[in-house]
Amino acid sequence: MDRGGRTRPARLTLSLPISCKGPRPMTANPPLSLTRRGLIAAGAVTLAAPFVLRRRAVAAEPLRLSWNAGAVCFSAVPLAFQLDLFKKHGLEVELVNFTGSTDQLLEAIATGKADAGVGMALRWLKPLEQGFDVKISAGLHGGCMRLFGAKAAGVKTVLDLPGKVIGVSDMASPSKNFFSVVLTKFGLDPNKDVEWRQFPADLLGLAVEKGEIHAIADGDPLVWRHTKDPRMVEITNNVCGEFATRTCCLVGVRGSLLRDNRPAARALTAALIEAQHAAYADLRAAAAAYAPFAPKFPVEELEAMLRSHAHNVTPVGDELRHQLALYTDELKSVSVIKRSTDSQRFAGRITVDLA
Repeated sequence: MDRGGRTRPARLTLSLPISCKGPRPMTANPPLSLTRRGLIAAGAVTLAAPFVLRRRAVAAEPLRLSWNAGAVCFSAVPLAFQLDLFKKHGLEVELVNFTGSTDQLLEAIATGKADAGVGMALRWLKPLEQGFDVKISAGLHGGCMRLFGAKAAGVKTVLDLPGKVIGVSDMASPSKNFFSVVLTKFGLDPNKDVEWRQFPADLLGLAVEKGEIHAIADGDPLVWRHTKDPRMVEITNNVCGEFATRTCCLVGVRGSLLRDNRPAARALTAALIEAQHAAYADLRAAAAAYAPFAPKFPVEELEAMLRSHAHNVTPVGDELRHQLALYTDELKSVSVIKRSTDSQRFAGRITVDLA
C-alpha cells in the first residue's frame, strides 16, 4: 500500500535478492583470443596481426585519452601504461585527467579536447541521445555503484525506502539513475516514494549521522568506506542479479577520429580491453597501478573494491548494443530518456564495431 492508501501492485521484477552485497565470485581468467572476431565473439582482446604486431604507429600524433582519476573502477587505464599496452598496439597515448562530471568528459571528446575517453553508461546515454559526435566502441567492466541504508532509520532493504531520503553527490549521477531504476523494479516510484538530496560525496556519511538522509547512493572508492561502518548496511549494488554481467562503464571514441583514422580508434579500443583483461587476471597489480591516484586507500583495500566489481565484463558488438538498449529502456522508465526513443535503433546509432 502506498502513502496515499492505495494498494500497490507487486512488481518485483529485479532478479536479485532484496539484500545483495559482498564480493562477486571470480571465475576463471578469460581467454585472450588470437582471432579478428575474438573481440566480438568472446569479449576478449583483439590481437590481430595488422595492428598489434606492427612496430610503426597507427596515429601520427599522440592520442588524448580522458578519464576520471577519482574512479577506482578505471584502474585498467594506468595498468595499460605500466604494461606498455598502447605502444604494443602502435599508439602513443596522452592521459588527460578530467575532473568534471562524466557527461562533461563526453562533451570534451565530442568537441575535440580529447580523442577518446572512458566513462559511465548511465551518465553518457542522455547526452548521446541529444546527438554528441561520439561512438561507443566497448564496455569495460561492471560494478562500482552501491546503495547503503542507515540501520538506525530502519533501512535494510529496498522495500524500507518509501518515505526516506537518499543522499547522492550529484542529482544527475549514474548512481541516482541506476538506483532509481532499481526502485522501479521493486514497484516503487523514485520521484514520489523517496526524496533525493545532494551532498558532497565526502559528507554523505555526516549527513546520515545528522539524520538528514537515511540512505546513500554513490560510487567507489568514496562510498566503499561505508562497508566498514556497522551503522550502515549495503542494500544492493550494480553487480547483483540481472546486472551481474551488465557493463557500467564504456569506451567512447570521437566521431572525427573514426572517420579520419579508424585503425587508431580500433587499436585504442583493443588496448583498453586487453588492459581490462589484464586487470581481471591480476587485481593486485591493477590496484597497485591505481594506488597513486587514491593515496588515502591502501592497495589491499583498492584490491578488495576491484574484487567486488565485474572486471571480466567487456561487451562489444551485438552484446554491447543489447546492454545499452536495456539501459535505455530502463532510463525511459525513470524519465531520463524520452519515452518515444526507439531503444534498439538508438543503441545501434551510438555504437561502432571495431573488429
